[in-house]
Amino acid sequence: MAAKPGERKLQILQTIAEMLQDPKGEKITTALLAKKLDVSEAALYRHFASKAQMFEGLIEFIETSLFSVINKIGTEERSGVKQLELTVSLLLGFAQKNRGLTRVLIGEALVNEDDRLQARINQLLDRVEASLKQSLRIAATSNELLQGEDVGAAANLCLCYVIGRWQLFVKSGFTREPMAQWVQQWPMLLAGCLSTPASA
Repeated sequence: MAAKPGERKLQILQTIAEMLQDPKGEKITTALLAKKLDVSEAALYRHFASKAQMFEGLIEFIETSLFSVINKIGTEERSGVKQLELTVSLLLGFAQKNRGLTRVLIGEALVNEDDRLQARINQLLDRVEASLKQSLRIAATSNELLQGEDVGAAANLCLCYVIGRWQLFVKSGFTREPMAQWVQQWPMLLAGCLSTPASA
């Protein structure tokens, strides 16, 4: 029985994500993708107008997956510091579970693709940074952090930490897992970089 259009689109995106898990990082072409799916290239274009649109589908999945949880954290968790911890942990854990998509997040899979794809990832990262900043503002107003803390700089530092862990994961051929040493590193990030009060 033939797959429904929505199912076939999902199958195409899942296959790209699987292909991106190859540590060798071979460039995804529509010819390779069609071969993997055992369909013609023309069949792919019945579901997506271009390869860029396929990558946009992956980015949409990443955005939905991350921000549905980030928004839930913001709604359910009152402590700004706890929000920050849960969000950073989410970003690391998502990468660890979705190796191929981590290559999209760091832009490696988007090299030589349409420029708008990298611009979209940049927007996603800006949104993540804004969420981290909001958690830090809550922490500051609740006296979880020292007054006068530069929440913008601290949010950027947390984002840079996450991107660094993602990069290390991909560049190591997925051997250096993002969550490795998280338990030890979180207190260092919080105490060393976020100027928590001595009483905390």
